[in-house]
Amino acid sequence: MLEIETERLLLRRATMDDLAAFHAILSNPQATVFWSTPPHSDIEQSREWLQSMVDILPGEGEDFVVEHQGSAIGKVGFFRFPEIGFIFHPRTWGFGFAEEALRPVLKRAFQVHGLEAVEADVDPKNAASLRLLAKLGFIEIGRRERTWLIGDQWCDSVDLRLLRG
Repeated sequence: MLEIETERLLLRRATMDDLAAFHAILSNPQATVFWSTPPHSDIEQSREWLQSMVDILPGEGEDFVVEHQGSAIGKVGFFRFPEIGFIFHPRTWGFGFAEEALRPVLKRAFQVHGLEAVEADVDPKNAASLRLLAKLGFIEIGRRERTWLIGDQWCDSVDLRLLRG
């Protein structure tokens, strides 16, 4: 099983044993405030989401569970290449875990998967993610209005790109 170790984290493939941890994240309104769906109201929604993460075919994407001290605290990776995504439990925000997890995943995307660019779609109100991606070298390439209907609210997008090298 593919694993990536950083100073504080273990990045690994998802299994259905991660359901409780991801339901705790995906049902949390604070965690999902800028996510592509409203908070999950029942565990079956989280089960379907996790199953799609488990079922990603090699060559289509590569998502990782992020573990800290033996507990799943989030995910980072590519549900579908070349768009990167990440979500973490709010109790872990502010400790640099997202940056620590993103760096080796981005390196792998370029070196192992041969991507020429990585893209991100971020809500313009998500200042923390925009700062993080800028720190990692992403540049803004455009903005779009009313790109995501989340619940009954339309959200906009900032499109970002990180080029190989």
